[in-house]
Amino acid sequence: MCFSVGANCSYNGSPIENLNMFCNLISDEMFENIVTAVATFFALFGAVIIFYGGVQAILRIVATGLRRDPLDYSAIRRDFTLKIVLALEFFIASDLIKGVLEPTLDRVIRLAFIVGIRVVVGYSLNKELKELPPGGE
Repeated sequence: MCFSVGANCSYNGSPIENLNMFCNLISDEMFENIVTAVATFFALFGAVIIFYGGVQAILRIVATGLRRDPLDYSAIRRDFTLKIVLALEFFIASDLIKGVLEPTLDRVIRLAFIVGIRVVVGYSLNKELKELPPGGE
């Protein structure tokens, strides 16, 4: 794939012609900046989701304690776990986007390892969610 000004992208077909026009308009440095910005956005959005879920869980625990109601730990845990799983998806997307910038064998192996760990954690959290009681027990 070419991402430099004036690069020779001689392909036929409508989607490829659009890519060809894109290749002629964007430089390698600009492409790296765009990809880095998009990857950073996804990572930050994932962090915001986890932060929001944590704050929400804390507020629910404090509010329940102040009202002296019985703590519905399963519901709070379920909501927070769902936010963590969603955030993991954004982190994986960020890692995959970053992998476009440096597709070396070392980087691909590290990326596969990181994504593998995150997928296993996400799977474990989803499995745990299914095992939680559906009501507030």
